[in-house]
Amino acid sequence: MKPLQKIIILTVGLSVGLFVTGCEKAINVPLKTASPRLVIDASIDWVKNTAGNEQKIVLSTTTGYYSSDFPSVSGAVITVTNPSNTVFNFVETPGTGQYVCHNFLPVIGQTYNLKIVLNGETYTASETFTPVPKIEDNIEQNDKGGEMGDEIEITFYYKDNANQANSYLNSIRQPHSPFPELEVEDDEHTNGNLMLESYSHEKLKAGDQVDFKLYGISKSYYNYMFKLILATGNDGNPFPSTPSAVRGNIINQTNSKNYAFGYFRLAEMDTKSYTIK
Repeated sequence: MKPLQKIIILTVGLSVGLFVTGCEKAINVPLKTASPRLVIDASIDWVKNTAGNEQKIVLSTTTGYYSSDFPSVSGAVITVTNPSNTVFNFVETPGTGQYVCHNFLPVIGQTYNLKIVLNGETYTASETFTPVPKIEDNIEQNDKGGEMGDEIEITFYYKDNANQANSYLNSIRQPHSPFPELEVEDDEHTNGNLMLESYSHEKLKAGDQVDFKLYGISKSYYNYMFKLILATGNDGNPFPSTPSAVRGNIINQTNSKNYAFGYFRLAEMDTKSYTIK
């Protein structure tokens, strides 16, 4: 599995002290300053067998390379519209940058339009709600897994729909990593097959809970995530490409130069949890 642990890391202006073992003097390297840029987390995820009416969009800005704090953005007007011109309003929880909708209506196969008005500028995006198969119940554990045969390895399965082209996002969270580990897949060579995903970690032990999430995603979102994985050097390549900014499907209609980062995603999702034996 190719892990992707951080999506957007940008430098906005700070200096870093570099220390070399055996040297007494720190070398301060000033980094270029860039203006903070809007980050839009517009992931509309519908968990199977739920109403899907509670949804959230989060606005923040880019921050320093070494900062874990992403400043929230308030004051936006956010709506999502379905093909019947029903408007779903996302209202901010004051001061948090989290915009919540309580009456969203998810429908597989329908195309929705996102509109964000902020500081006199309008951002838009369109995406289609994508289905996902269920994760099968037969999750398997191999105590001699991993590349060296010395790790606990967990495998889960899902059945690809042979009647359409499909793309998937897999997310796995376990207690020994601060972020979920992500991977994208498509069915170009496995159409209609029983798909499998195997995961191992050197610290997994009996009693640990591993949480699986499987998302049905559009081909355009698959391409976006694939580029992010390459840009962060987490694709397993020993000679990764130079990290770069990856743009999503959200467009600033007012000022194209003031573009935002992030993606408007509409995904059905299935979940399973497994406790290591």
